[in-house]
Amino acid sequence: MRTIFIADAHLVSPIDTNYRQLLRFLNSLEGDLDTLYIMGDLFDFWLGFPSLPFIQYNEMLDALERLVVSGCRLVYFEGNHDFHLGAVFSQRLKAVVHAGPAIETVQGKRLYLCHGDQINREDRLYRLLRFLLRSSLVSASVRHFPPSWADKIRKRLQKQSQAGYLVKTARWDYRRILLDFGRHLQQQGCDGLVTGHFHLALCENVPETPFTVLSLGDWMEQLTYGELLDGELRLMRHAAELPIS
Repeated sequence: MRTIFIADAHLVSPIDTNYRQLLRFLNSLEGDLDTLYIMGDLFDFWLGFPSLPFIQYNEMLDALERLVVSGCRLVYFEGNHDFHLGAVFSQRLKAVVHAGPAIETVQGKRLYLCHGDQINREDRLYRLLRFLLRSSLVSASVRHFPPSWADKIRKRLQKQSQAGYLVKTARWDYRRILLDFGRHLQQQGCDGLVTGHFHLALCENVPETPFTVLSLGDWMEQLTYGELLDGELRLMRHAAELPIS
């Protein structure tokens, strides 16, 4: 059985190519997948409104539900575009939902699993925004938001995210940050790191250690994902179905 990790699809519309490709990929996994780890930002925006205004995601939710019915365990790490997920994930999809990082032993490997948005401690402005958005006050307030706010919030977050991404990638060396963080985790007794967020497709050992850093890239243009097979973390690309590093 397989263990798959995906992140950063940033799904918007069911007519988009990456949305259709992801549906086909998930459908192909039915009955052949032990655990699917969604490492955040599957959706370009999701906030757990009780009224479920995100009808554009119905096909994706149906595909995930079929996977669960076929015997797949679903684990969701909230991202910076999808948080306070709500009952549709915890009840309908029976997902294990993590608001932050977690350590799990998978196929004998002690893995540090996270979306990744807390790894870069120098990004202080974002860390403050994250603290505010994840607060219990915001979580309790969601039920009182009118559904019409959903798209307005999505557009604002999308604009801020797109404006900041190129600036941040020019300012910080994400590969170095991840390898340094991986070395710290290795010293804490972990065997590997699996993360999203950075849109960096990378599977690399921390120098002079067996510790593996797997950064999942994205399911927008790269269509990359991670797989754990026989205790080995691999970076894969959809369609090729072969390890790329």
